[in-house]
Amino acid sequence: MSFSSDEVNFLVYRYLQESGFTHSAYTFGIESHISQSNINGALVPPAALLSILQKGIQYTEAEISIAEDGTEQKLTESLSLIDAVMPDVLASRQNQQNQQKQAVKPEIVDTNGEEVAAVVSTQNETMEVDTSIEIPSSKATVLRGHESEVFICAWNPTTDLLASGSGDSTARIWDMSDNTSSPNQLVLRHCIQKGGTEVPSNKDVTSLDWNCDGSLLATGSYDGYARIWTSAGRLASTLGQHKGPIFALKWNKRGNYILSAGVDKTTIIWDAASGLCTQQFSFHSAPALDVDWQTNTSFASCSTDQCIHVCKLGMDKPIKSFQGHTNEVNAIKWDPQGVLLASCSDDMTLKIWSMKQDTCVHDLQAHSKEIYTIKWSPTGPGTQNPNMNLILASASFDSTVRLWDVEKGACIHTLTKHTEPVYSVAFSPDGKFLASGSFDKCVHIWSTQSGQLVHSYKGTGGIFEVCWNSRGDKVGASASDGSVFVLDLRKL
Repeated sequence: MSFSSDEVNFLVYRYLQESGFTHSAYTFGIESHISQSNINGALVPPAALLSILQKGIQYTEAEISIAEDGTEQKLTESLSLIDAVMPDVLASRQNQQNQQKQAVKPEIVDTNGEEVAAVVSTQNETMEVDTSIEIPSSKATVLRGHESEVFICAWNPTTDLLASGSGDSTARIWDMSDNTSSPNQLVLRHCIQKGGTEVPSNKDVTSLDWNCDGSLLATGSYDGYARIWTSAGRLASTLGQHKGPIFALKWNKRGNYILSAGVDKTTIIWDAASGLCTQQFSFHSAPALDVDWQTNTSFASCSTDQCIHVCKLGMDKPIKSFQGHTNEVNAIKWDPQGVLLASCSDDMTLKIWSMKQDTCVHDLQAHSKEIYTIKWSPTGPGTQNPNMNLILASASFDSTVRLWDVEKGACIHTLTKHTEPVYSVAFSPDGKFLASGSFDKCVHIWSTQSGQLVHSYKGTGGIFEVCWNSRGDKVGASASDGSVFVLDLRKL
């Protein structure tokens, strides 16, 4: 088997994308000219690079476990990835295998049976799950149509329209209001002008957000454009000031401005009515990864430069800057009142900031790997659930979700059922439940009060995003295999 350099580059690019390193994937893709290759990415399955590497190691292990007489001896220790490409190590391991075969007496060989028994008992232990928790596939509506990974999804705030954004250069709006198994879908094709005609951009749609009344959907793409669409799927505006991919975008509460963050190190406030750039902020020294509105005219932004800036419309420099993270800052979120700002980073910490001081209020260190995203609960003062305490959820590549009492700076619950990196968390509108989505293909729904797992569903691809509808009775999720699915909790 031989690979062209284009094929290897594409597999590495996809691996970076699937691992959540979107800006690294973009940079690698540009440098290796991915867009000029003739590879149809829609046909390449998720985790292809890992699959090839694992198969390669299995073949190598099989080869060195064959003795000179043609019989097979099980390896006592699996090969590491580095061992598998080092001839000296392979020769040494094969010699060890041959020596072990000669030294072992026939009647002792059946210790393999004990190993098998141990594996079986482990499997039985994992099978002992409360089956009432598992959501059967018959209770889920799987939405097919996207031809590549679906990075993001979001419910319309007023109706059961679910929007999704994919690597196939489309966003889609799925009408889930009549609960049919094959709902109507609107395909929002992201095109660019080439030679006087419109052609597909062939770039990922990586961010989307509905405005407050659900009449308009904004999308952000790797083609460098933000777009505004009507809920009927008509393109209303194309916003073209960024130079390179857009990583995040958000409507303000009032619905008159859109905020975006890009690889070009800038953040932009757009006038939604005209589609024009109102103000561009160039304070970061590296790609801006996330933005979040504090008020209708002020916002925070974070970047791979490890800095957080709070900016205000009309001001020519940040009104506050926070420094303290020692690696790129992946996400930022203001609490429901816009008083506390939470940030999470590849430095494995979660920090809480206040406009009243320069240093962080809390430096929460409990995760053992990168923290990919965070969400505040819709609870506490100023929310529709004022009698419930405000909590913060963090999702990490260490396969756990943590719930935090921010007032005390303490972890209330550690949610540990996932087995792969957790990419997304979302609170139900009443704050009583939390949905989490992981690359283990599972969506888990937890009680925020007890930390107990309430429902669980296993899809067919790694989960990039989970979201609740406005009534709190449906959970949407988008996955790496191109699927989008909806769990109707009323049916459970």
